[in-house]
Amino acid sequence: MRIIGGQHQRRLIHPPSSLPVRPTTDKAKEALFNVLNNHFDFEALQVLDLFAGTGNISFEFASRGAIEVVAVDNSPGCYRFIRQVKDQLDMDNLVPVRADAFRYLSACSTSFDIIFADPPYDLPQITRIPGEVFSRNLLSPSGWLIIEHGSDTGFEDHPLFFRKKKYSKVHFSFFQTAG
Repeated sequence: MRIIGGQHQRRLIHPPSSLPVRPTTDKAKEALFNVLNNHFDFEALQVLDLFAGTGNISFEFASRGAIEVVAVDNSPGCYRFIRQVKDQLDMDNLVPVRADAFRYLSACSTSFDIIFADPPYDLPQITRIPGEVFSRNLLSPSGWLIIEHGSDTGFEDHPLFFRKKKYSKVHFSFFQTAG
């Protein structure tokens, strides 16, 4: 896994093989960040990374200078790994949190410019994520919710869905507040 942009561009990161994760591929991540780069100023962003896993997406946002990146994962191993890399790379803008993503959302009162969620593709509650985010007003007015998912999940019927991108087996569904 590598960081593709920002201060730590081209930095290789080697997560332990024992982590219970499916990291976003470099190809899909690069395509996603090309889309984001055309819409956002990274240095002005507050980011929430749910189901952060290896921290792959969090490291990318932090490297690109986001104001703050909150990386939430329930796995003790993932949490430790994200903290370790954060310390190694002096990413003061990265805040690892060990918590269940849904519990974190239900207690959160902060607004974010980008909320990225990469849950297990077979997570039964995956379709609850947009409702949890929007019912709590956790997205800033010009912000985006992005959910990574497999081909078996579709969000096109959600009223705040506005775009889907597919890169091989990786699907990204994009949502934004109405207006």
